[in-house]
Amino acid sequence: MNTRILTLIVVILGAALFRLVPHPPNVTPIAAIALFSGAYLADRRLSLVVPLLAMLLSDLFLGFYSGMALTYLAFALSVVLGWSLHSRRARPLPVLGAAVGSSLIFYLLTNFGSWATTGLYPHDPAGLLAAYVAGLPFYRNSLAGDLLFTGLLFWGFHLAERRIPSLREHVHG
Repeated sequence: MNTRILTLIVVILGAALFRLVPHPPNVTPIAAIALFSGAYLADRRLSLVVPLLAMLLSDLFLGFYSGMALTYLAFALSVVLGWSLHSRRARPLPVLGAAVGSSLIFYLLTNFGSWATTGLYPHDPAGLLAAYVAGLPFYRNSLAGDLLFTGLLFWGFHLAERRIPSLREHVHG
């Protein structure tokens, strides 16, 4: 495993540790990690496994919860979204759009899951709407965290690549 890949994996796993320290609800780097992994890890299987493993490892400490399947699905979809941001094309506007899209995917899936599985809401359109309305404060926090951590990961690694030649992606032609 080369220096670049090892560094990317360490950054991803290290960022996941943020879930273990006190933080505002839903302000975590997990969606940003998923986007970053999809954009920077060229091996698509690895780009899916690493952020999901980081999430699972932190969940081992935090505890398992209902709705995990939809949460993990949302993060897997964020990795797939990150594939469109391949590191050589990861420009600020597409990265910003992907971060917003990732937040929206998480919000839509997890609130749908809450509506469908918890019994907190009637199983009708009004109940679904109520679930989405109740999730808005959490969406605001998720969006803020996703934008913050996506910026830190993408910008930070971009700067590291410029300063440390062994982190640069080698293009073979």
